[in-house]
Amino acid sequence: MYNYTDFDTAYVASRNAQFRAQVERRISGALTEDEFRPLRLMNGLYLQLHAYMLRVAIPYGTLRSDQMRQLAMIADRWDKGYGHFTTRQNIQYNWPKLSDVPDILEALAAVQMHSIQTSGNTIRNVTADHFAGAAADEIEDPRPTAELIRQWSTDHPEFQFLPRKFKIGVSGAPHDRAVTKSHDIGIRIVRGGGGQTGYEILVGGGLGRTPMVGQVIRPFLKKADLLPYLEAIVSTYNLMGRRDNKFKARIKITVFENGMEKFRDAVDARFEQIKREWTGVDADLIAHIEQSFTPPAFRNAPEDGYETARKADPVFRSWTDTNLTGHRQPGYAIVTVSLKAHGATPGDATSAQMRLLADLADRYGHGELRISHEQNVVLPHVHKSDLWALHAALKAQGLATANIGLTSDIIACPGMDYCTLATARSIPVAQEIATHFQALGLEEEIGALKIKISGCINACGHHHVGHIGILGLDRAGVENYQITLGGDHRENMTLGERTGPGFAYDEIVPAIERLLRAYLALRDSREETFLDAYRRLGDAPFKAALYPAEAARDAA
Repeated sequence: MYNYTDFDTAYVASRNAQFRAQVERRISGALTEDEFRPLRLMNGLYLQLHAYMLRVAIPYGTLRSDQMRQLAMIADRWDKGYGHFTTRQNIQYNWPKLSDVPDILEALAAVQMHSIQTSGNTIRNVTADHFAGAAADEIEDPRPTAELIRQWSTDHPEFQFLPRKFKIGVSGAPHDRAVTKSHDIGIRIVRGGGGQTGYEILVGGGLGRTPMVGQVIRPFLKKADLLPYLEAIVSTYNLMGRRDNKFKARIKITVFENGMEKFRDAVDARFEQIKREWTGVDADLIAHIEQSFTPPAFRNAPEDGYETARKADPVFRSWTDTNLTGHRQPGYAIVTVSLKAHGATPGDATSAQMRLLADLADRYGHGELRISHEQNVVLPHVHKSDLWALHAALKAQGLATANIGLTSDIIACPGMDYCTLATARSIPVAQEIATHFQALGLEEEIGALKIKISGCINACGHHHVGHIGILGLDRAGVENYQITLGGDHRENMTLGERTGPGFAYDEIVPAIERLLRAYLALRDSREETFLDAYRRLGDAPFKAALYPAEAARDAA
């Protein structure tokens, strides 16, 4: 786990002191809200529907147990006893008072955390695979790369006022769990022809009102060239990107309007300029970063009682079937803790739950936690002999829901319950879908399914890449929910196709039920997932289920 150097500590302290003075000036009236807005956004502070919202960075989704405890303390002392984990591997506090925010930032700094560049037109929190350092298919831990990028991009003088916000994601495995193709820049660690590791660089991905799949701009980049090449991409975008229309200001539009060939040529020319002046990264810094991510001291111990417990307890067996992932170390498992108990707000965790997760990470998980882009918490290193005890402790705090990858494991943005940009509610729709299919007893029968819900066109809920995507819009003052089908966020990313007219708030859950009952009737076996069935059959039978009256008219 990365630990701050003296420079890091001094830098964050300086930024916090600067923002404290800015807050004092805003409260005194010396700064207007318009003057204060760019200053607060530089520090992750938004003004939402009901209150300020503070977004705290969890770089590449990695947390120490003491950091999780501090997040719990902040939730209790300055918020309403909970926090919300996001699809960008951040945590958001929805109810802080402006006067308390400087104290919150000081509390974060005490455990080497901050909210710098979690908003604004700059390079945001760098995300990574939530199974980093543990996944069995991993080529290389992506977190050292992500940390290097974080340090390079933080307060980079050229990139503080980009045409629009900018997002970078890093994956270290062939199976992409970091949604790299939806990022402005996606980075995948790959092996070259000689077996050496390097990077495949993608550019121009993004969701929102104009969703696009990232394209490969460089199939193999030497590791030593990473920062100058990233600088070439971002500086080229900074010059070519549009500033006349914020909806056309993202790099995906720059690439689309200029064409990949022209954009690549401009990047290559800039890259050659930068390389001539590039002196490399300090070797001591590289060593410090790499040493920060050495694996923990794994136990070489028998898996006492694990299979016995699975056979004896069907509840435990169900949880192990859905919430565990194979680990690269024999005898260990990756545990995903669901923050999607049926009827709960996706991504929310109470302070008590945060403290429990911190304690369990210390007891069973080498003190490490991860936050996934799917709004769950991961204990990346748990020995199988500890899983029974871990499950029992999670169950006591409502954290043992066995639903990872199932119908109720829904990604949902905060929607109109909190967000000033939202045009429809997301949270209640997610809650009702989860409880509805639980009541029907169909969740396990349906099997693997990714439902993603956004409350506006900005797509913070990733609806474009859901097997079933739901987009809430405002139609003449009434909530209307569009459905897309066939999206996939993985390495062969595809965007879902819109099915037709939207549904009213009270119609959306019945529509999803018709859709999934059609799938159960049409699949060729229990092993065929919804996405596989959709790809095999096309959209016609699913549209017929969604719009039965229209299908009946066509048949007549």
